[in-house]
Amino acid sequence: MGELYQIQKDAQSIAEVIAAALNVETEIIDDTCKIMGATGRVRGFLLTKRTDSFITQWVIKHNRPFVITNPGKNKLCQPCPEKDECIFTGGIYYPIDVNEKCHGVISLVSFNEHQKNLLVANQNSFIDFVAKMADLLATKLQQVMTMNELSRANEYLEAIINSVNEGIISCDENGLITCFNQTAERVFGLSKHEAIGHNISTVLPNSLLNKALLECKSFYDEKIPCTHTNGDGINLISNATIVTSNKKILGAVESFSEEEKIFRVAYRLSNREDVTAFDNIIGTSAIIKKTKRLALEVAQSASTILITGESGTGKELFARAVHSASHRSKEPFVAINCSAIPDSLLESELFGYERGAFTGAKNEGKLGKFELAHGGTIFLDEIGDMPLHLQIKILRVLQEKNIEKVGGTKNIPVDVRIIAATHQNLTEQIAKKQFREDLYYRLNVIPLTIPPLRERSEDIPVLIEYLCQKYASILNKNIQGLSKGALNILLKYKWPGNVRELENAIEYAINFCPNGSHITKDTLPSWLFNTVDIISAYGENMKQKLEMSEKQILLEALDHMGSSLQAKKQIAQNMGISLSSLYRKLRKYHLIAD
Repeated sequence: MGELYQIQKDAQSIAEVIAAALNVETEIIDDTCKIMGATGRVRGFLLTKRTDSFITQWVIKHNRPFVITNPGKNKLCQPCPEKDECIFTGGIYYPIDVNEKCHGVISLVSFNEHQKNLLVANQNSFIDFVAKMADLLATKLQQVMTMNELSRANEYLEAIINSVNEGIISCDENGLITCFNQTAERVFGLSKHEAIGHNISTVLPNSLLNKALLECKSFYDEKIPCTHTNGDGINLISNATIVTSNKKILGAVESFSEEEKIFRVAYRLSNREDVTAFDNIIGTSAIIKKTKRLALEVAQSASTILITGESGTGKELFARAVHSASHRSKEPFVAINCSAIPDSLLESELFGYERGAFTGAKNEGKLGKFELAHGGTIFLDEIGDMPLHLQIKILRVLQEKNIEKVGGTKNIPVDVRIIAATHQNLTEQIAKKQFREDLYYRLNVIPLTIPPLRERSEDIPVLIEYLCQKYASILNKNIQGLSKGALNILLKYKWPGNVRELENAIEYAINFCPNGSHITKDTLPSWLFNTVDIISAYGENMKQKLEMSEKQILLEALDHMGSSLQAKKQIAQNMGISLSSLYRKLRKYHLIAD
């Protein structure tokens, strides 16, 4: 059915006006030959019959008026099967033209000689009158078509505005809200019907639009505290732009995002690393291949993973690889070392805090690592060092899938996968009442043990090659490889610090290796030789061996780099531990005063 159907009532009224004014029967059809308006004998067929007159088809096609006084005999009538029994005796046909396209035809028809004579005698005046009626219908149709087009454009624009993640609010120059998208509805807990048409200062007194309209200028990246209808506080990062035309202010538009979402995106982007795939975990030994295969098999699972292994074996690298291979890979991976943060701060780091939760707290509060990891993965490294009162909170997260901020009273749902790691024997920790047994079983759903480097010695040459290329590039050195003697030293060493210790040794060697030369025994760190002797002197007590090795490494590092605060920071960085962890080790081995 054509466009004329939208003004069918107007078409019928016009047909009746024409018939009353000219005393002739009138028919109005659309461009599909469907009757839209009629009088007299054809009115009974209104909206139920098509009139496939060859004359009307010609007028629609050529968009020109036509007058016929010999129906059935005119050449246009020849294809018509009813030409010899035509019920019409004459007619005037006039197109309804909108934008040079015929959308219908107004027909004045006669059924007897008297009506025919009337049409012929008044042909010119009738055509003028019908032309005006056709223009009237064309104007009405144009208005409807324009309104339809605007409506479609508005629906399309509204769909676009509602599809964006940002909240969008607009208002006119008087502050009356004209647009309130679905994100704004969700953020503030208001429907657009409750907002549109009301003044922005009444509905949202903290909105940046108020400031923009008051000062007649735009503002960007402003932090705005607002309140949801349920009373919850919301921090927004907002932009308000003044809309002008010919230097006259027409209104303003505000776009905003929730601060915590921006933080999550920023955290995800700033912490994204390329070296997270399993293919980038270096090693070809059977044991490392098996470990990688097991980790890959559980990557798509939602179950909690507990990674165990000695320090420096690459537990975080495996955790990142599991995350990158999971369906959460596009969401944040958030890592926190539980032993590197003082107990007094660890709770707020994990769970965040509300404004004014404690002395020194930020006015706007703070997001915790669990909220930053929402939708993704949180890696709790060295969880064996977590204090018992926080272990209870982690257990609650695993059981109830929600957190409570420090100083808060409400539960916040979080969707995170937990991967925990430790170098400690947690069963021994449980026996000593230093780790909760119920938390252990919650964490140890999927156990994953990373083998120490001494159990995959065949991987040492390929690791050395990779690390040489890495640090030669970083330090802008041209290294020809390792001498046979240097390689033998590295192969014989037991590597109590595992891959991290090997990495430190290679970085050290490349720093002191002349450009264009091979790494030799003379450029290797001296603790490689001293520690070998120490370890061999202490029998089979592995724990004692490791402690003596660690103490010797610390002694060599202090001797080489000094004991200043800056030197200690560098030593801690080289060892891959926090400064507080380094101080604990130094006190443990009585290398500094308590």
